[in-house]
Amino acid sequence: MTGEVTSQERVFNANRAVGRIAFVVAADAGKTRRVRVHEEGSLRVRFPNVSTGECEAVIVNTAGGVAGGDCSDLDVEVGPRARLSVSGAAAEKIYRTHGPDAEISIRLDVKRGAALRWLPQETILFDRARMTRRIDVELAEGASAVLAEAIVFGRSAMGEAVNEGKLSDRWRVRRDGKLLFAETLNLEGAIAQQLSEKAVADGGVAIATLLVIPGDDTVAAKLRALEDRFSGEVGVSAWNGIAVARFCARDGACLRRDLVMILNALDLGTLPRLWSN
Repeated sequence: MTGEVTSQERVFNANRAVGRIAFVVAADAGKTRRVRVHEEGSLRVRFPNVSTGECEAVIVNTAGGVAGGDCSDLDVEVGPRARLSVSGAAAEKIYRTHGPDAEISIRLDVKRGAALRWLPQETILFDRARMTRRIDVELAEGASAVLAEAIVFGRSAMGEAVNEGKLSDRWRVRRDGKLLFAETLNLEGAIAQQLSEKAVADGGVAIATLLVIPGDDTVAAKLRALEDRFSGEVGVSAWNGIAVARFCARDGACLRRDLVMILNALDLGTLPRLWSN
């Protein structure tokens, strides 16, 4: 009957993971400390580094991955003059779905004079995965941010490919409420075929975007000077107070090498320990 929910669908819906993290960090006597943390469902956050001026947060997904119908919600606030680095305990895996999208919502609020390094590890999509992600960033006057997101289509070393699926990735960055950067990536259907197109990825299966705010032509030139050392293709540009690097590589290992090289060139200090594993 039309509209009737089958027993299989009820079981599927009952086993979906819903996770939420909301936390605030604040500057305190030259150090950055957590002041409020909320954890719900399958998501957790740990703070392994509390002895330096920058606070390090590590996101943990106890579900072991994200499946169709799962919902993840992250809300991070960096208080005035605070310094925060966020990474993930492992690469996030987006598994195949029998229907609904996996939904991920990320909100980052960086207050006046604060600094955020958003450096999660790669997101790996499996064949027939469907992911909708939204990233919203609000920067106050004088705030700075380095934001990196990497996506790998299948584990090439294991002979995997993403033949079909969906990726909808929406970014919006604002400074004091004024839109600074907007981008939406949509791939749906025969993803492997689309990635093989020269105008899309020319056969590459690993992509990333890096935003440096504030960023200018001097920053862009510094990153372009590395071009002879890249394993994949990297394009760098600057406008409107932002420097942007876009990456495309034949696999996740090459992509990570290029990302680490550029992040080190930015002189951001020590990268999160998990990035060197």
